[in-house]
Amino acid sequence: MVDLIAGIAVHDYPGALAWYEKLFGSPPTFVVSDTEALWEVTEYGAIAIERRLDRPSGGAMHTLFVGDLDERIAAISERGVEPADREIYDNGVRKLIYRDPEGNEIGIGGRPA
Repeated sequence: MVDLIAGIAVHDYPGALAWYEKLFGSPPTFVVSDTEALWEVTEYGAIAIERRLDRPSGGAMHTLFVGDLDERIAAISERGVEPADREIYDNGVRKLIYRDPEGNEIGIGGRPA
């Protein structure tokens, strides 16, 4: 088994926390400290945000590949978060790109239903 935690450096931790709660539709799965939180997004994967003023923010690029793409994007839209961009590949796979207020990118992709 392989576990993966994808980390995202942020400068405005409270703002990022609120945005990721809207994106994922829940509070963090774990609050690691007053400057770090993570959401389990797959059985063996998580996305973590951490306030890191020693690192530039806005450079993260992570993609989740899901089986229920249409349902997820509808639920995310209902929570007030809209994609910044959309991509469709030759094989029909779609990817919606969401950017947090600092410019970090979370792509959510899937095959057509």
